[in-house]
Amino acid sequence: MKRAVRAKADDLKDMDAVVLGSPTYVRSLIAAMKTFLFEMEKADLKGKVGAAFGSYGWSGESIEILTETMKNLAGMNVIEPGLRIKGRPTEQGLKECREFGKKIAEKIK
Repeated sequence: MKRAVRAKADDLKDMDAVVLGSPTYVRSLIAAMKTFLFEMEKADLKGKVGAAFGSYGWSGESIEILTETMKNLAGMNVIEPGLRIKGRPTEQGLKECREFGKKIAEKIK
């Protein structure tokens, strides 16, 4: 696991899956994730498993942006729908997070 500001395309080459997360900020991704997506373009991720998650206060667009980028730009095999959590996760939200993690693990087996 790496923060978007430190991750490089080379870090992704041996990964079984790429799971991206970003809160929605002004109906978009945070700046560090936008920058990372440009870096991610340099990696050959075609066919790799991808997944997106994020938190939001009002609209939650970040998950769709990440999902579409992984599918259309990188040609990844993306788990849909991504995981959306409104605000801080409740007990139910944490349960959804665990279930989403299980989906990712099953996909890479």
